[in-house]
Amino acid sequence: MFKKTCLLCFVTLFMVLVLGCAPQTSPVVESSELQPRSDSVVVSEPVPTPLPTRPVYSPGELVDYIAQTGDTLPALAAHFNTTEREIRASNPIIPQGVTTLPPGFPMKIPIYYQPLWGSPYQIIPDSLFVNGPAQRDFDPEAFVAAQPGWLKDYEFYAGSKNRRGGELVQYVAEYYSISPRLLLALIEYQAGGLSQPDLAEELQQYPLGFRDRAHEGLYRQLLWAANTLNNGYYGWRTGHLSLFELADGSLERADPWQNAASVALHYYFGKIISGDDYQQAIHANGLAKTYESLFGLIWEKSEPHIPGSLQQPPMQLPFSAGSMWAYTGGPHTGWGDGEPWAAIDFAPPAVAGGCKYTEQLATAVAEGIIVRKDTGVAVLDLDGDGDERTGWTVFYLHLETASIPPVGVHLKAGEPIGRPSCEGGRTTGTHVHIARKYNGEWIPADGALAFNLEGWIAKNGKLPYEGSLVRFSQIVRACDCADNASQLQAGK
Repeated sequence: MFKKTCLLCFVTLFMVLVLGCAPQTSPVVESSELQPRSDSVVVSEPVPTPLPTRPVYSPGELVDYIAQTGDTLPALAAHFNTTEREIRASNPIIPQGVTTLPPGFPMKIPIYYQPLWGSPYQIIPDSLFVNGPAQRDFDPEAFVAAQPGWLKDYEFYAGSKNRRGGELVQYVAEYYSISPRLLLALIEYQAGGLSQPDLAEELQQYPLGFRDRAHEGLYRQLLWAANTLNNGYYGWRTGHLSLFELADGSLERADPWQNAASVALHYYFGKIISGDDYQQAIHANGLAKTYESLFGLIWEKSEPHIPGSLQQPPMQLPFSAGSMWAYTGGPHTGWGDGEPWAAIDFAPPAVAGGCKYTEQLATAVAEGIIVRKDTGVAVLDLDGDGDERTGWTVFYLHLETASIPPVGVHLKAGEPIGRPSCEGGRTTGTHVHIARKYNGEWIPADGALAFNLEGWIAKNGKLPYEGSLVRFSQIVRACDCADNASQLQAGK
């Protein structure tokens, strides 16, 4: 057992380190060479230092590491090719039940060298990657409309209506929970969407460089970009991603000290460019320069958005007490394809195996306010501020749209939120899909902050949709067959 004084030090350090701020909207971008702004701002995360040269470390050599927002011990063990047990042995102050580490917490980590490490240059902080608190003051539609570039006149039918420029960016940012500023910076860096009056002819089919017939045009390119960025970000965040292939076939292993947002951008650019173009994109004269030209200095405006020792608020199963439903989908993507495995699925057993109508209703897992409603979608805001980008939210998918309460309705835990259906995306049967976010970041269903519903803890399977719920000695296995082994009762 750790000494109380050590625990007090750990908690005190966390309280000192967690502060808050949000960046400001920038003015019109001129078509001439973009220049960074020189706003006077408070420094809340360290300015990147000159790039270190990584030596070939001796096996198990202790290296210095400063915890970054959202870090967990399992992920750090994967990054440094070590084990959680060895990290704990070198840092005995860390409490046994720690979830996320407090940003700024100094550590010693035993490292086991691996070849092919990529650049340690950090492009953008994690708090500016997600559609979180830092985006509260930003209106993408107004920003794009004020620019001279072609993006303001671009139009595409998405989400049951025609959307222009900034509205389309906001739509993608909202669903994938990625910063609209980041998406706009990519559009400007790769296709001049904010500064150039016309989209270059060679970019009209694939403006973001992903050459795939199923992703022609800016909107489909944005969907691919957002999904790819999330795969990189959450792959690093969970420790699942380490080595990846670049467009020229070469391999890169993310530097162990890197942050999730920078790894996501390495992973993204690595899919479409290589060589000198790739190196420029991921360093100071690449995307980072474009971002600062649009929105001001990056690191001086950042603030850690995931605190140390983050805890999920109490949640119950998403169906009425006494009801028996099936656990039809273990951890899988919250939205899109691949990472993060943030969602799990439930269905009334009588409707398993097809898109059938049911009278049974899904319920609120906790008290909150409906802050967004769309086809098959309801977002429940648990902190009550009416902003999906702050605090804990729960994302519901595949609800019958007509059965979802209006935006602004306050629900108590256990009150109906909608009828399970097949609306709102691809599905093979009637069910409800739920996923959590905190300050705009998807929270994986398994891991240091695993989904906890009435004491049922989500566990990953080898593949998405597999896995189980575990409560003490009880195990419920996920299966879309809704057999006896997949069923559980709420409120028991």
